[in-house]
Amino acid sequence: MAQDVAPLQDGYGTGTRSAWLDIDWPAHQRWVEVDGTPANVVELGSGPPLLFVHGLAGRWQNWLENMPHFARTHRVIAVDLPGFGASPMPRGEISISGYARFLERLCDTLGIDAAAVVGNSMGGYVAAELAIASPQRVERLMLVSAAGITAEHLHRDRIMTGARVLAALWTRTAARHASLAKRPRLRRVGLGFVVRHADRLSAPLAHELMQGAGKPGFLPAMEAILAHRISERLPQIACPTFVLWGEDDRVIPVRDARRFGELIPQARVLVLPDTGHVAMLERPERFNALLEEFLAERPLAPPSAAAADALSA
Repeated sequence: MAQDVAPLQDGYGTGTRSAWLDIDWPAHQRWVEVDGTPANVVELGSGPPLLFVHGLAGRWQNWLENMPHFARTHRVIAVDLPGFGASPMPRGEISISGYARFLERLCDTLGIDAAAVVGNSMGGYVAAELAIASPQRVERLMLVSAAGITAEHLHRDRIMTGARVLAALWTRTAARHASLAKRPRLRRVGLGFVVRHADRLSAPLAHELMQGAGKPGFLPAMEAILAHRISERLPQIACPTFVLWGEDDRVIPVRDARRFGELIPQARVLVLPDTGHVAMLERPERFNALLEEFLAERPLAPPSAAAADALSA
């Protein structure tokens, strides 16, 4: 495991007008049927596939600061997981393994044999499960403040009680997201637990981030996160893996980054100071540069037969 704390040479948020504001997003949106249920998918660009997977209370817009950048060189896909964003609830029970199967079937429908996969929070949990269950699908894996380590040790009843209160609060305030996002002080109230400096995010971006809350998949997905177990299986991940975390993440502790790095063979771990739970939105310039570098790296050489035998012993 290679672990670093990165010096930050760029500012927080975006200092200029974001590229996503000038894109006709409805022109890139389409509905894709997966297992008989429609899923909201947004695609940009052409080239090697790059799949972005949002987290709990998220939606495809969590990648607004990243998709235009990578669409210059990649076929970029972002999806609303079932029960989130515009995608309806799935027919069956929500589970982490079920979400991984959903991504695999989505790739089948889109004609994607393998892709680089980037997941944030619960999306990282799902992406890691996909890399374990269907290793041929994931060429590279980036985990951004991924769930899955601490969740195995949380007290379920206590967490779910808090989640129900939070879900009710989000539902009541959903109609006021636009007005909340316009005022820096209220942005701190609404997003302060998720991002390090909510008042320094742009009002349009804060509004998009708030809009992910209050969806029907939230409570079932929280149950799924608490029920799933992945730690013992993380050493099965064979693709190049980059673990990225915010040092000031209040949702999932930074110690989980180190644990992912210990359990996933040859994983690189990088911690961004003065950054919260959604590094791709808080430090988009830095994030995009790091992901671009990771995607351009030469593949790791496969282990020798002797090394493989030693790992499996």
